Amino acid sequence: MDLFSVNHIQCTFLKKKKNGLIILSQADLENGFANIRYDVFKTTYASFWVELIHFWLEEDKVQSDLYDLLFFSLDALNAGTIEKEVLNLLFQIRFMSISGFSPNIENCDICKTPVDHIEQKNLRFDFKEGRIICQNCVKNRSKYGMTISKGTLKQLFWINNSDISRADRLRFSGFAIEEGTRLLEAFIPFHIGRDFKSLRFLNRLRQDK
Repeated sequence: MDLFSVNHIQCTFLKKKKNGLIILSQADLENGFANIRYDVFKTTYASFWVELIHFWLEEDKVQSDLYDLLFFSLDALNAGTIEKEVLNLLFQIRFMSISGFSPNIENCDICKTPVDHIEQKNLRFDFKEGRIICQNCVKNRSKYGMTISKGTLKQLFWINNSDISRADRLRFSGFAIEEGTRLLEAFIPFHIGRDFKSLRFLNRLRQDK
């Protein structure tokens, strides 16, 4: 069975040995997402998403929401209905939300001022706590991870909370895509505590582009 393909699988469970091996009796390919495999960038994005979910999932624990998110993302990537860079943002922000470690990007975590009401255009993002802090509340800039613009935060919030069926209407500026990508691809490995091989390869592709 190929990576990031949808298969209908039939297994046989041994009755006498509850903890015995499960026997694979039949596997039928339902969707191989063939178009992804002809594009190295699409293949690498898909590999990153699959690797991320692989190391996050717990054995014998059903995560249907994550399955639905991955299927939607692979299907859209295969069809080309959404820019792959934007789809990557959508997958990551929703992955974090479903998994329960979504960062606070709605308001300053200290003074609680909503992003829309903060006067400054840029805020600081605290990787350790997963929160944003306005410039008025920042006492030690070196303590926090990176600067992030209000516009990027608002777009990330929108794609995380809007109907996913409307995702093909998403429009990101080049700056917002770059900034949002740097934020999410730094925060997720930091939070999970793992370096992803597919992400390293993706960054090398970007540098050579």
